[in-house]
Amino acid sequence: MTATAEQQADILERLKNGVVEYDEETVIAAANEALEESMDAYKAVMDGLAAGMDVVGKYFASGEYFVPEVLMCADALYAGLNILKPHIKMDPAKMVKGSVVIGTVEGDIHDIGKNLVKMMFEVAGFIVHDLGRDVPLDSFVDKYLETDSDIVCMSAMMTTTMIGMPVVIQKVREKNPRAKILIGGAPINEDIADKWGADGTGKDAPNALQEALNMIGVLRELGDDFKADRKAKEWGEDGVMQTS
Repeated sequence: MTATAEQQADILERLKNGVVEYDEETVIAAANEALEESMDAYKAVMDGLAAGMDVVGKYFASGEYFVPEVLMCADALYAGLNILKPHIKMDPAKMVKGSVVIGTVEGDIHDIGKNLVKMMFEVAGFIVHDLGRDVPLDSFVDKYLETDSDIVCMSAMMTTTMIGMPVVIQKVREKNPRAKILIGGAPINEDIADKWGADGTGKDAPNALQEALNMIGVLRELGDDFKADRKAKEWGEDGVMQTS
């Protein structure tokens, strides 16, 4: 049985409102109903759960919600995601075949935004190497090289911690001048991203995902020689990694 347009709209609204009102029971019930009605799981996640978190982000920015409320909203979102994500089916030909290293920079323990962006990456088909929060700056570089990822994504919620971002950017660029780097967080804007040499930023999770998709497109156009060149520069003829 396939849900009608009206039924789908109702389910999406309940998913969205359940997240906004941090009502896990409502979210779980709506997520299960979406599956029972053969609703597209990806649409339920993006237009229901993620749409709800977008509202939560606006509430947080305006001061209507504080960290405790946002955490409860995130719990409701993940309750629905745990049900829906295993049922997401995407056309392999359209699946994003990219990878990203993501984390919150050293000294910053705020990871709500990072986790939301991570969720968006995963839903879109990225392989995500999540370093967590309060990540030592060199760990971004090390993981980037270890995994041969397409993108380095950093988050910071405080002006006192975001200053670690240009340090990482410089170190990654030294290894690969054409590396794709995405930064985000409350104090980050496009001017800062440009100044520090990042490839983009996003005001919210969907925008961050779009920036990443754009970067993947650029990488694909560069062709297979791009990563071969990078490996040749990183490793000497004797197979030893070059450190300078």
